[in-house]
Amino acid sequence: MTASISYTTEEIAQMLKISKLTVYDLIKKGELPSYRVGKQMRVDASDLEAYKQRMRSPASQGQYPHRPTAAGSAEAETRGATPTQPFASATRPLVITGQDMSLDLLAKHLERNPNAGGVRPLRAYAGSLDSLIAMYRGEADIVSTHLYDGDTGEYNLPYIRRILIGAPYMVVRLLSRTAGLYVQQGNPLGLAGWADLARPGLRLANRERGAGARVLLEEQLRVRGIRASALAGYTDELTSHMAVAAKVASGEADFGVGIEKAAAIVGRIDFVPLIQESYDLVALKTPANLPWIEGLLAGLRSDLFKRELAAIPGYDLSRTGEIIHEE
Repeated sequence: MTASISYTTEEIAQMLKISKLTVYDLIKKGELPSYRVGKQMRVDASDLEAYKQRMRSPASQGQYPHRPTAAGSAEAETRGATPTQPFASATRPLVITGQDMSLDLLAKHLERNPNAGGVRPLRAYAGSLDSLIAMYRGEADIVSTHLYDGDTGEYNLPYIRRILIGAPYMVVRLLSRTAGLYVQQGNPLGLAGWADLARPGLRLANRERGAGARVLLEEQLRVRGIRASALAGYTDELTSHMAVAAKVASGEADFGVGIEKAAAIVGRIDFVPLIQESYDLVALKTPANLPWIEGLLAGLRSDLFKRELAAIPGYDLSRTGEIIHEE
């Protein structure tokens, strides 16, 4: 019997052969009823089967059930309104993308804030570039990004401008943090800067495509004329700062790129600080989003939220809650 069976968003994504962000989009629109068990969202097998049957019906033929939608379009704005059943009565699902633990704290603040517009945060652990693309498609509401542009030396805005063309958006500073190189304990190879990565024979623990740390590495290599493909391990992808730091600590790699906090947690490695990165939030300024955007700004600027963030080492909160840019 399927009545007692339920699936996680990851399992549904695998079964339907779609991205996890698309699953969140279906939940957000009310097409897949869901509920929370701890930090996980789950969907009953019977509700998943009902969704699949609806997609097989003659009325849905010729329609793509999770068609990408350009940000700022009428359909994207409709998604921001009160969802269809089962969420129409009380809360509106709000997809927050990114991997930093500060986003988990932010989600909790939004959920319990009565001035946040009655939202129910859903966390999607996607990289910065994938998150912005998901926002363009109408699959995410708040995206975090820390993407370095080697030509301008800026973080985030060059990428946001290129992807969210014509969309009204707001960029808000969440925090700043130090990024650099994870190296083996004692730094036996003496790696001190980006130019040192031109040395032959270096083994890299790399992040996945679209991750902010990978973009930072590739941009620093590009502006210095260093071939990324010459680095051993460049095509092997890891999906978190912790995984990269752990691979360096184990001796399987000579270096990786990431944030200082992960090096402190993993231990048994050294960290070479190289850049202060801006970790920003992006939200679309549609009429339906304005109520929870006000709640978002209030939460970011609250003393309680800042005290909780300050308890986590490695964060610079001097500009937390500041609007960096608006279109």
